[in-house]
Amino acid sequence: MPAHEKINYLEYPAKDLPATKEFFTKVFGWEFVDYGPEYSAFSNQGTDGGFYKADLASDSDKGAALTVFYSDQLEATLGKVSTAGGEIIKPIFSFPGGRRFHFREPSGNEFAVWGE
Repeated sequence: MPAHEKINYLEYPAKDLPATKEFFTKVFGWEFVDYGPEYSAFSNQGTDGGFYKADLASDSDKGAALTVFYSDQLEATLGKVSTAGGEIIKPIFSFPGGRRFHFREPSGNEFAVWGE
């Protein structure tokens, strides 16, 4: 059941919806439910959400919020991202509390992964 006044759902643009779905399936094991040809939803990934067909991309340098994943095996996750066609835009770096890297998925959306 959704929690009152808590983040419940995230939506991202996708220039290439099939490639984005394939990427997240390969890297993170996501499953999708399509709602027509221009929207696909995911669930059980920490929060639920979806991708909608658009010629836009989420980029933190342009003020977009950055979605950050957690990994117990940061280097292995970076390898999976690269193998699945993700572009590493900030290699692994240290920050207070851990290390992380940033990547773009096939539709150009920026995400990050951190680990301790």
